[in-house]
Amino acid sequence: MGRLDDKVAVITGAGRGIGREIAMLMAAEGARVVVNDLGGNTDGTGTGKSADDVVAEIKAAGGEAASNTESIAEYSGGESLLKTAIDNFGGMDILVNNAGILRDKTIFNMEEADWDVVMAVHLRGHYCCSRPFAKYIRENNRTGCRVINFSSVSGLYGNFGQANYGAAKAGIAGFSRVLALELAKYGCTVNTISPGALTRMTIPLRKEEVGEEDLETGGPQHVAPICVWLACEEAAGISAQIFHTGRGGVGIMQQPIVIKQFGKSTGTWSLDELDTFVPQLVEAKKANEEAAKETGKMIEIG
Repeated sequence: MGRLDDKVAVITGAGRGIGREIAMLMAAEGARVVVNDLGGNTDGTGTGKSADDVVAEIKAAGGEAASNTESIAEYSGGESLLKTAIDNFGGMDILVNNAGILRDKTIFNMEEADWDVVMAVHLRGHYCCSRPFAKYIRENNRTGCRVINFSSVSGLYGNFGQANYGAAKAGIAGFSRVLALELAKYGCTVNTISPGALTRMTIPLRKEEVGEEDLETGGPQHVAPICVWLACEEAAGISAQIFHTGRGGVGIMQQPIVIKQFGKSTGTWSLDELDTFVPQLVEAKKANEEAAKETGKMIEIG
């Protein structure tokens, strides 16, 4: 018996890297899987048959899978994911929005096309895939479904040279919080992953050479388990959270919340008053961050 027996999962960008690892593990846990991947390059150009290759791997291991090679940057592509799941397996229970590309440049060199295509694949892609699934959940009262979205520290913290990618990934975090509220009445959870893994997208960003040992300790296989767990029945009460995972670690991230505030009973703030109180707010934030750094240190369990 697997944790995901009788479930149907759709994973975007599952032809390689993190998506492939999630697809393989979900299939091993009994899910019937739709493997979506355009099969292109990391910058979004080109096409290929990587989805078919993963489907063949799953079937060779005794699982059930079907491929989908539509672009998730188009709404019709998102609709096709649902159709593929229903046509092949009779329904859909899990959506993993993992597909992504990179067009890294500083804002000085980033052309409009570089901005638009990254937004299209990441932020628009999450919408294009999630809306058909959400409508299907409501129209069929299909309870207990799961949505797992992918953000990044580039959007949650910021990263030099990734204004397009960071903006899209920050938007995904906000999108996920709203989607969690809107799907709660159907028992559908929506959680977000902030991954850290060596993949064909991230390896070129490393200044040093990546060896087999690096891939063993920091590969995409370390991201898949929390994604699969969040799709299980055991995760039914957990929603609207951001989990950071990779390199053997799994953690939960703090989300926007007011740390400290001052209030005036009358009038508006004067600039002289702000001279006094804004630095105190900044210091409170620094103290909060230092405390989080301590509680966020990895605790080795074996």
